[in-house]
Amino acid sequence: MKTLGIIGFGNMGLCLVEKVKTKKIKIWIFDKDKTKIGKPRGIYVAKNNVDLVKRVEAVVLAVKPQDFESVLEEIKTVARGKLIISIAAGITTGYIEKHLGEARIIRTMPNMPARIGEAITCICKGRFATDEDVDFTKDLFSSLGEILMLGEERMDAATAISGSGPGYCYDLMESQCIDINSPHAMDEFKKGFTLLLASAAVSVGFSPQYAMALARATASGSINLLIKSKLPPEEFKKQIASKGGTTEAGLEVLHRGGSLEEAAKAALNRAKELSKN
Repeated sequence: MKTLGIIGFGNMGLCLVEKVKTKKIKIWIFDKDKTKIGKPRGIYVAKNNVDLVKRVEAVVLAVKPQDFESVLEEIKTVARGKLIISIAAGITTGYIEKHLGEARIIRTMPNMPARIGEAITCICKGRFATDEDVDFTKDLFSSLGEILMLGEERMDAATAISGSGPGYCYDLMESQCIDINSPHAMDEFKKGFTLLLASAAVSVGFSPQYAMALARATASGSINLLIKSKLPPEEFKKQIASKGGTTEAGLEVLHRGGSLEEAAKAALNRAKELSKN
């Protein structure tokens, strides 16, 4: 595919544009908030969502879950024949198919370390997506870090582990007063947190192999993001713990003295509550 559209130009949309520019793909973007777009270089700005979808072969929906349905309704008449890639938490491929018909849908779940190209992105395939669509999506998101293919039934659990995992990481660093300027302290924390997060991943249904892959990538990416940004852990924790979201649900458990396994289960339950099927 030679043309890509991105609807929503927040953190993840911006990350994708910055990383994908090198792949010789013509990129179109649109965001209803014009102040987010500014004057981007090397990419094209569509007049609206419908205009964008008409111009491209694949579309990334990088909008907030609460805006998702209205965007689907807006583009449903022009989405036929397009690959639609969602990065919205809790929105299943089946839900998108209900709105768009026999559309080629792929659901993705990248996490915060995408900002430095060290994310882990969980990907699942909709009913009508092809192997070529999957390959394109994997190539696209490999520019943000590692890739892990999952079934739809594991995507909410991925949200609770790799999606919310950076929030747990920063919260525990803060509560344990980890010296971020000490390589030894950071290394020891990373080892311990990786094991705890892997155990939590097993508790919400992942195999030990997948649990460790998620935990290693999430711990390493989260810590490297902190080191490279030179921002305090609480700053990133604020950014990731949106009100009423999965990370907030997990952090509430940790703040009551609960374990990381209990926090992950609370985050999974919240992900299921928010999920649109």
